[in-house]
Amino acid sequence: MDDDLIALVVSEASDHMGKAVEHTQSEFSAIRTGRATPALVEHLKVEYYGTDTELRQMAGFSVPEARLLVVSPYDKSSLAAIEKAIQGSDLGITPSNDGSVIRLSFPVPTEQRRKELVKVVKQKAEEGRVTVRNQRRNARQELEAMQKDGELSTDELERVEKDLDKLTQDNVAAIDRLLAHKEQELLEI
Repeated sequence: MDDDLIALVVSEASDHMGKAVEHTQSEFSAIRTGRATPALVEHLKVEYYGTDTELRQMAGFSVPEARLLVVSPYDKSSLAAIEKAIQGSDLGITPSNDGSVIRLSFPVPTEQRRKELVKVVKQKAEEGRVTVRNQRRNARQELEAMQKDGELSTDELERVEKDLDKLTQDNVAAIDRLLAHKEQELLEI
């Protein structure tokens, strides 16, 4: 019974840490590098027949060139609404509407802008690391409570804490790898 509870606590912590890494990765994908990628616009909300709908449900995307993103709406009558949503977003890009598709041309970010984006990415990475560490702390508190209640021996607690520390280190390392990759992507011209 106790082993099941311990495994449950560790499993929950592992799941939450994994979700923190995934969230950090999705945050990174939304940061513009100067390269065109559908991740920048696919979650934009477009008012479509009175309902806020994600752009990815309304259109297909293609990247014919590194700095050009083409948005092809499934319903041509939604072109104006999509264009309006892109203009209203924080992308800072003016869409070009030719009547059948919308083209987004991404300019090369300045060196100063790239450095600002690196700071933003580092901040998001730190938020991810903090979330992972908070999950470790929560799991430890649960385990210490189990030890206090006599459900867990001191030796078992130390063993499980070592497992938790390894799990934490692995997830923090994953965030660091994502950060290094994104930083490299941002700094290349």
